Amino acid sequence: MGKTISEKILSKSSDSDVYAGDYTTAEIETAMAQDGTAPLTIKAIDEMEAEEVWDPERIVLVIDHTVPSASVGTSSMHKSMREFATEHGIENIYYGEGICHQIMVEKGHVKPSKVIVGADSHTCTYGALGAFGTGIGSTDMASVFLSGTLWFKVPETMKFETSGELPNRVEAKDLALKIVGEVGSDGATYKAVEYSGEPIERMSVGERMTLSNLAVEMGAKAGIIEPDEKVTNYLKDRVKEETELTSNDEDAEFESVLDFDISDLEPQIACPHQVDNVTPISEMKGTNLDQIFLGTCTNGRLEDLETAAEILDGNKIHPDVRMIINPASKEVYIKAMQKGLIGTFIESGCIVNNPGCGPCAGSHQGILAPGEKCLSTANRNFKGRMGSEEAEIYLGSPATIAASAIEGEISDAREV
Repeated sequence: MGKTISEKILSKSSDSDVYAGDYTTAEIETAMAQDGTAPLTIKAIDEMEAEEVWDPERIVLVIDHTVPSASVGTSSMHKSMREFATEHGIENIYYGEGICHQIMVEKGHVKPSKVIVGADSHTCTYGALGAFGTGIGSTDMASVFLSGTLWFKVPETMKFETSGELPNRVEAKDLALKIVGEVGSDGATYKAVEYSGEPIERMSVGERMTLSNLAVEMGAKAGIIEPDEKVTNYLKDRVKEETELTSNDEDAEFESVLDFDISDLEPQIACPHQVDNVTPISEMKGTNLDQIFLGTCTNGRLEDLETAAEILDGNKIHPDVRMIINPASKEVYIKAMQKGLIGTFIESGCIVNNPGCGPCAGSHQGILAPGEKCLSTANRNFKGRMGSEEAEIYLGSPATIAASAIEGEISDAREV
């Protein structure tokens, strides 16, 4: 019987012949924790009185959720991470470099056909490069930091087969939201989801990361895209060793296959307070807004900034809204400056912050007040996510949020 990509990766990583439903212990290629989760991992390791970690070179610490620090408590957590890294010889610690998932990919810590774990639910993003990337809890991460292994139940794979071509100003984010809306928030619980078809093949690595990033919003364990030459070229100067590309066997068995013809897809909006509460933009146009946010591990990459800048160029932000932008990484920020995008944003009236998570996690740089409405390119719109529990968060694509910033209300980028 043939195997899926996930079954192949977990078989090789555990040196065993496993299929969906089997339990196995896999070797971890890289383990990552960020400033929201690493302190709990460090505390657990301290309580175990462990003297050394499994492999300092394969542990990554990223300070990204609240950078610069917004409180004494946050500063203390950042300090504990730096001290832990020094004590254990961990050189891969990043402060102010950007969002953990973007950093992991840019710095070559994600390799196709490997198992990568992160103490962050959106670690599934790495599936865009053909890795089995999955999020785990802080205590599990403490175990990984010490042993370099973790047990898994091999997941079934749900396949999304796409066809057609995305219309003008309809983006990967719109497709991702459409799929989440169709499947539901728990429709893929503990499954690997796989995105395939010619539309996916045409997408850039960054666009694919947007799709994989949203996999966990369906409850999925991983969001896999079969790696190809685009992935190899992207990693050429980022990963030292030759990359291994894993594909499905022709007779691989999938738990289910869902077809999506995207030719007539219109921009999608996820409405408060669930990511799967998705509706076409035609039903949401005219919703007044107070804040617009462009960024996050979902849509803070260079192509996302380019899309927004193209729409904003020569226009002004509506006087009733504020637009906040956080590039996903320092690399993205520098390239955006070189291309003149930052100037376009500032001239339009936007606020451009340093690379990082920013307002997404509701800790600083754009906290919502009671009654306010925000349209964001993020991956979550839960109640209280960006500040007040009485605020409302809507999710959309970079094109949609840029057009809406000009109009001051949810707007269709195809009409602006």
